[in-house]
Amino acid sequence: MRFDYHMHFEYGDYDAAWAEGFFDAAKSHGFDEIGISEHTHTFPEFEQLYYDDLILDDSAIGQFQKVWLKTNKFKHTLKDYFDFMAQLKKNHAVKIGIEVCNFRDQSAVKKILDAWNFDYRIGSVHFINGWGYDASKLVDEWKNHNLRDIWEEYTAQVEHLAASGNYDILGHPFNIRLFKFFPDFDVTNYLERVAAALQKADMAVDVNTGTLYRYPVKEISPYADFMKVAAAYKLPVTINSDAHQPEDCGKFFDVASDYVRSFGYKKIARFDKRARELVDLS
Repeated sequence: MRFDYHMHFEYGDYDAAWAEGFFDAAKSHGFDEIGISEHTHTFPEFEQLYYDDLILDDSAIGQFQKVWLKTNKFKHTLKDYFDFMAQLKKNHAVKIGIEVCNFRDQSAVKKILDAWNFDYRIGSVHFINGWGYDASKLVDEWKNHNLRDIWEEYTAQVEHLAASGNYDILGHPFNIRLFKFFPDFDVTNYLERVAAALQKADMAVDVNTGTLYRYPVKEISPYADFMKVAAAYKLPVTINSDAHQPEDCGKFFDVASDYVRSFGYKKIARFDKRARELVDLS
């Protein structure tokens, strides 16, 4: 089967014409289905969690993030989302997912998520100690941190997400490489800690082409060293584009398919109502 589960409507709106572009792109790739995984910053139900966790002081980070939280955020409720997806389901094979940030209060996250019948939940690390490290306008902040500390904190955040039991997939693993700040130290322990946490939580790996076409690193996440570990731990994988606009749905799917095959994978994880099955990769 061929499908893409990691994409977002946020650059458009809950508009049938905008959404149709994603299905047109999916058809061009020969996909059997797609899944939408809206960011939690779309929904006011999660708003307080962002204000609780992000740096929002008068520093450069804080000033940027205060504006970020006021820009195109929290504009639709979860009910709006499910209602819109129900309309799409009348004509399309589409799954309802969500991408959740690494909030500290995972018990609060659980209460929100459990009220809705998602097909899958992606947990993604987007903050390091309140800093949105993947924001290109904050790239200079990387020079103010010890890279070993970043790898340690990233790993601890994945462990926190996995231990919560809230998630089915880890989003774009090790995208801390996205601005090409590469470690000059042994990272084996971090790779194995992440793999062990995912294995214990029975989570899949999001093989994500977004870091190939949207960021300076120009590589698929997770990078090859972690893919070797993931294969050794027998972690299931999905292949996704992280599309934020219709034409990016399925982007580099065939490249990513060859990539996962090179690590011995012949099947990918498909989800329905959070039940996972492994299907042949075609």
